[in-house]
Amino acid sequence: MEWFEAVRDRVVPATGDVALTAPRLLIVLGVALVLVAVEPLWRVVRLAVTLVHELGHAVVGVLVGRQFTGFVLRGDMSGHAVTRGPVRGPGRVASTWSGYPMPALLGAAMVWAAGRGWAAPLITAGLAVLLFALVRVRSALTVVVMVVAIAGSAALWWWRDDALQTQVLIGLGVVLLVGAWRHLSAVLRDRSRGSDPGVLASLTPLPRALWNLSFVVVCALATWVVGAEVVHTLR
Repeated sequence: MEWFEAVRDRVVPATGDVALTAPRLLIVLGVALVLVAVEPLWRVVRLAVTLVHELGHAVVGVLVGRQFTGFVLRGDMSGHAVTRGPVRGPGRVASTWSGYPMPALLGAAMVWAAGRGWAAPLITAGLAVLLFALVRVRSALTVVVMVVAIAGSAALWWWRDDALQTQVLIGLGVVLLVGAWRHLSAVLRDRSRGSDPGVLASLTPLPRALWNLSFVVVCALATWVVGAEVVHTLR
C-alpha cells in the first residue's frame, strides 16, 4: 500500500502554518501583477484565463447533466467549449453563464484555500479536471497548453512543498482574478449576439445588461475575498 500512502500524502491538507509573511506575499503579488500588466507577458498568461473560462463552461455543463464533447483555445487567445444537451433550459443557461465568472471564482478559491493549508487538495482537484479534459482537446495549441498545465500541476503535486504550493496558488489566483476583470471589460464592450451575454439574452427573457451585471457582481465578490485575505496577511 505504499502507493496509496504516497498519494494520500500529496492530497491531505497541510498540518503546519503555511501562511506567507508580508514581504513574501508582496513579492508574489508583484510578480502576479507584472504578468497581467506587461502586454507581451499577458498575451501568454491570458491563455490560462481562457482555459479556466472554457473549462468553467465544461465542468458546469457536466454538473447540470450536459455532455462535454470538446474545446479549443485559439491563437488570438479566444476559445470555445462544446457541451451537448437541450438547446434551451436551465442547464444550457448555467453552462453558458459560468465562463466569465469562473476565473474570478477559482482565483478567489485558490487564495482562500492556500492561506488555510488546503493548497494540496485544490491542486489535486485541478489536476483531475485537466486530465478529464485532455482527451477532449480539438486543436494543436490546446494540446500544448494542456500539456504544460498538466506537467506544471503534476510537478507541483508530486514534489509537494507546502510553502511553494501556497505561493504558486496565491500568485495564480491573483492572475486569474485580474485576468477575469480584463476579459470582462472586453465582453462589456462586445455587442455581438454570439458572446456569452448575447447568448444568455437569447435564451432567457433577461437583457444582456443584467447578465453582464451578474458577471460584475461575482467578480466584485471574488475581489473582496482576495482583498480581505491579503489585508489580513499584511496586518
